[in-house]
Amino acid sequence: MADSLSIREARAHLADVVTKAEAGEITVITRKGERVGAVVPIEILDAIEEAADELAAREAEQHRGDPTVSMAELLADLFDSPPGSAGSAA
Repeated sequence: MADSLSIREARAHLADVVTKAEAGEITVITRKGERVGAVVPIEILDAIEEAADELAAREAEQHRGDPTVSMAELLADLFDSPPGSAGSAA
Protein backbone atom coordinates (compact mmCIF):
# COMPACT_ATOMS: atom_id res chain seq x y z
CA MET A 1 0.00 0.00 0.00
CA ALA A 2 1.22 3.53 -0.81
CA ASP A 3 2.40 5.88 1.89
CA SER A 4 0.05 8.77 2.58
CA LEU A 5 1.14 12.27 3.62
CA SER A 6 -0.67 15.52 4.19
CA ILE A 7 0.31 18.40 1.95
CA ARG A 8 2.21 19.94 4.85
CA GLU A 9 4.13 16.71 5.49
CA ALA A 10 4.84 16.23 1.79
CA ARG A 11 6.15 19.78 1.51
CA ALA A 12 8.41 19.28 4.55
CA HIS A 13 9.77 15.99 3.17
CA LEU A 14 9.66 16.61 -0.58
CA ALA A 15 13.18 15.34 -1.23
CA ASP A 16 12.33 12.06 0.53
CA VAL A 17 9.06 11.75 -1.41
CA VAL A 18 10.92 12.23 -4.71
CA THR A 19 13.59 9.72 -3.68
CA LYS A 20 10.84 7.18 -2.96
CA ALA A 21 9.30 7.85 -6.38
CA GLU A 22 12.70 7.23 -7.99
CA ALA A 23 12.78 3.92 -6.12
CA GLY A 24 9.38 2.95 -7.52
CA GLU A 25 7.18 3.90 -4.58
CA ILE A 26 3.95 5.90 -4.72
CA THR A 27 3.13 8.58 -2.15
CA VAL A 28 -0.48 9.70 -1.83
CA ILE A 29 -1.02 13.34 -0.89
CA THR A 30 -4.00 14.25 1.29
CA ARG A 31 -5.80 17.46 2.20
CA LYS A 32 -8.00 17.39 5.28
CA GLY A 33 -7.80 13.60 5.21
CA GLU A 34 -9.00 13.29 1.60
CA ARG A 35 -6.77 11.88 -1.14
CA VAL A 36 -6.07 14.66 -3.64
CA GLY A 37 -2.98 13.61 -5.56
CA ALA A 38 0.06 11.39 -5.72
CA VAL A 39 3.76 11.47 -6.45
CA VAL A 40 4.45 8.49 -8.67
CA PRO A 41 7.48 7.04 -10.42
CA ILE A 42 7.90 8.65 -13.84
CA GLU A 43 7.47 5.24 -15.49
CA ILE A 44 3.90 5.12 -14.19
CA LEU A 45 3.12 8.57 -15.58
CA ASP A 46 4.70 7.62 -18.91
CA ALA A 47 2.56 4.46 -19.05
CA ILE A 48 -0.62 6.41 -18.26
CA GLU A 49 0.16 8.98 -20.95
CA GLU A 50 0.96 6.26 -23.48
CA ALA A 51 -2.30 4.47 -22.69
CA ALA A 52 -4.26 7.73 -23.03
CA ASP A 53 -2.61 8.40 -26.40
CA GLU A 54 -3.47 4.88 -27.58
CA LEU A 55 -7.07 5.28 -26.44
CA ALA A 56 -7.37 8.61 -28.26
CA ALA A 57 -5.87 7.08 -31.42
CA ARG A 58 -8.35 4.18 -31.31
CA GLU A 59 -11.25 6.61 -30.82
CA ALA A 60 -10.06 8.73 -33.74
CA GLU A 61 -9.70 5.66 -35.94
CA GLN A 62 -13.32 4.67 -35.21
CA HIS A 63 -14.44 8.03 -36.60
CA ARG A 64 -12.10 8.20 -39.58
CA GLY A 65 -14.93 7.92 -42.12
CA ASP A 66 -17.32 10.31 -40.39
CA PRO A 67 -18.39 13.38 -42.35
CA THR A 68 -16.42 16.51 -41.54
CA VAL A 69 -16.97 20.26 -41.76
CA SER A 70 -14.46 23.02 -42.39
CA MET A 71 -13.37 25.35 -39.61
CA ALA A 72 -15.23 28.17 -41.38
CA GLU A 73 -18.47 26.15 -41.33
CA LEU A 74 -17.98 25.27 -37.68
CA LEU A 75 -17.39 28.89 -36.70
CA ALA A 76 -20.34 30.05 -38.78
CA ASP A 77 -22.58 27.56 -37.01
CA LEU A 78 -21.27 28.58 -33.60
CA PHE A 79 -21.55 32.32 -34.12
CA ASP A 80 -24.42 32.56 -36.59
CA SER A 81 -27.26 34.91 -35.72
CA PRO A 82 -30.70 33.37 -35.18
CA PRO A 83 -32.51 32.65 -38.49
CA GLY A 84 -34.22 35.69 -40.00
CA SER A 85 -32.14 38.32 -38.18
CA ALA A 86 -29.83 40.79 -39.89
CA GLY A 87 -26.29 39.52 -40.29
CA SER A 88 -27.28 35.89 -40.71
CA ALA A 89 -24.73 33.96 -42.75
CA ALA A 90 -27.44 31.66 -44.14
